[in-house]
Amino acid sequence: MDDKFMLMIPGPTPVPERVLLAQAKHLIGHRSGEFSQIMAEVTENLKWLHQTQNDVLLLTASGTGAMEAGIINVLSAGDRVLAGNNGKFGERWVKVCEAFGIQVEAIEAEWGKPLDPEAFRAALEADTAKTIKAVIVTHSETSTGVLNDLQTIARHVKAHGEALMIVDAVTSLGACSVPVDEWGLDVVASGSQKGYMIPPGLGFVAMSDRAWAAYEKSTLPKFYFDLGPYRKNAAKNTTPFTPPVSLFYALQVALQMMKAEGLETIFARHERLKRATRAAMKALNLPLSAADEFASPAVTAVMPQGVDAEKIRSTLRKQFDIAMAGGQDHLKGKIFRMGHLGFVSDRDVLTAIAALEATLAQLGAEGVTPGAGLAAAQAALRA
Repeated sequence: MDDKFMLMIPGPTPVPERVLLAQAKHLIGHRSGEFSQIMAEVTENLKWLHQTQNDVLLLTASGTGAMEAGIINVLSAGDRVLAGNNGKFGERWVKVCEAFGIQVEAIEAEWGKPLDPEAFRAALEADTAKTIKAVIVTHSETSTGVLNDLQTIARHVKAHGEALMIVDAVTSLGACSVPVDEWGLDVVASGSQKGYMIPPGLGFVAMSDRAWAAYEKSTLPKFYFDLGPYRKNAAKNTTPFTPPVSLFYALQVALQMMKAEGLETIFARHERLKRATRAAMKALNLPLSAADEFASPAVTAVMPQGVDAEKIRSTLRKQFDIAMAGGQDHLKGKIFRMGHLGFVSDRDVLTAIAALEATLAQLGAEGVTPGAGLAAAQAALRA
């Protein structure tokens, strides 16, 4: 049946109908007073979402672009940084640093395990000469469904006194609390196609006063991603380059919806959906990549035994028009990832679990009790 496709991946995420319709409006000039009014509103609401009084800048870019912008605007070639690496995206920031000649030291953990805050503390305390300029951490490691202990790591960075805290919050912003000011986060990057509930194309970078002080000393080459002009233009409710106007329409409506729901309600919804999803997988005897105590509220990574993960994904897509994400790199074919991020409700999770049960039965999976996953999810949603 047409138009029944259902996204249950960690991004792009489902887009609300009113957000989709907002994009259908006629374009306006990005130097017009009308656009400035939209810019002023979304900037204020972005600060609300980030729980910050400082700058939150908008780029026409993906989350990766936002992260690259954050890194190159506060660092210089030869700077020493620590980067957490316990998945695909932590690995990416190591590569980005290396591409710009930054001296990067990886703090590693096995994929599916969280970063150890004590490893950061030890490295930072050993740096008596204060040569470490930044610590880079992926908050929600989307490749494995792990939520790293950003708050504790940020506390160790603050105690260092010199290093900046740079954060990939691409799948945590809008799914769990990321209190930028309270935790002392200096650079926080995210992308529009995740918790923001709009299509890909906008990147967001929150910058602290300490980050702007570092910006003045940064010597890495930059032009389009030079955040200085973005800051100056944002103060006048405009942008330095042509923005995707339709996405600003979408962002305006999405942020209005988020404010109406409320931060605590948004975070509680994502936590509830995470619990329901994980309860269902356990009831279906499907091993999980990440343990409960450090599971991401954005995505659940599942490691099926005896049934190929790609066959599960293929059957879900062909039989039920439901998309789930696959594994990356060495996890390809070994895991599938179910997103519960952004515009996702209890009904969506129950529908996906029911379809997964039918898929497992069709593929002859052993140890699966029909209805067990759905019952477990329902119980978790009632709790």
